[in-house]
Amino acid sequence: MNKYQVVGIGNAVVDVISPADDSFLDLMGIEKGIMTLIEKARGEMLYDAMKERVQAPGGSVANTLAGLGNLGLTTGFIGRVHDDALGRFYADEMAKGGTDFVNPPVQGGDLPTSRSMIFVSPDGERSMNTYLGISADLGPDDVSDEVAGAAALLFLEGYLYDKDKGKTAFEAAAKACKTGGGMAGISLSDPFCVDRHRDDFRRLVKDLDYVIGNEHEWESLYQTDLSSALEQAAREAGLVVCTRGGSDVVLVRGDEEATVPVTPVKVVDATGAGDQFAAGFLYGLATDQSLEVSGRMGCVAAQEVIGHYGARPEADLKALFRTAGLS
Repeated sequence: MNKYQVVGIGNAVVDVISPADDSFLDLMGIEKGIMTLIEKARGEMLYDAMKERVQAPGGSVANTLAGLGNLGLTTGFIGRVHDDALGRFYADEMAKGGTDFVNPPVQGGDLPTSRSMIFVSPDGERSMNTYLGISADLGPDDVSDEVAGAAALLFLEGYLYDKDKGKTAFEAAAKACKTGGGMAGISLSDPFCVDRHRDDFRRLVKDLDYVIGNEHEWESLYQTDLSSALEQAAREAGLVVCTRGGSDVVLVRGDEEATVPVTPVKVVDATGAGDQFAAGFLYGLATDQSLEVSGRMGCVAAQEVIGHYGARPEADLKALFRTAGLS
């Protein structure tokens, strides 16, 4: 029996969230709605400019694991933090959420724990400015075969490909998982991440068991329109998941296909929408649900998180699934 139902590997980032209007974004030179990697000095400047800061453990895959913990699955996270105040906060909060933070905070060295300054606009759009810090040093030495090899599902973060050591760690984890009989998959992370690593991601689509991306990421991956991109992905990947804005979600596995409509809701903060969609979808996959039910679970989890500040669920997701007739 697998020790973990889901193991994630990704950047361990403390999210620092603040409201901001478009004029503030323009003044600070922040590109709205995307994730931008920044250096330490700019990170300190943006942090000082934030008002009404809310601090929470973040990182795309770690947020997904928090959702899965909310749903009662056994989870572990392979990440890297410094033994500083933010790093200890991060590790403690992950443990409180029910996820094993398998690598202890690193002592010594100059790189601090990673953090992302997230500015939330009145329309709910989030603009992320991420200083990777020690997280960027995640490497194969941080990947234990006893952890990755004990996962029924392994979930990988595309952002790791921004560093060679992260790429190597990522591939070591996937190999260990598959050798142990588990399924390994990836989130494409964002269109700019796909642009940076298109050739690697095209190869990964063929090697992994499932791939999650939005319409812009799939179009970027294959450099064509969405319909053609999904047709090609369906031929190459084990399981393809595509979220299409606020309209629907398409899931394809071989000859099986499902389209799940998205119910419009008021967006308070879009931070974590994709991460929690992944949580709901992976819960469905882990519990042997159909593609349609798994997709609907993803949509319910995403709708919950965009209704409040922060990237992690506040409500009981299982209760929401029951209300939606999904369990």
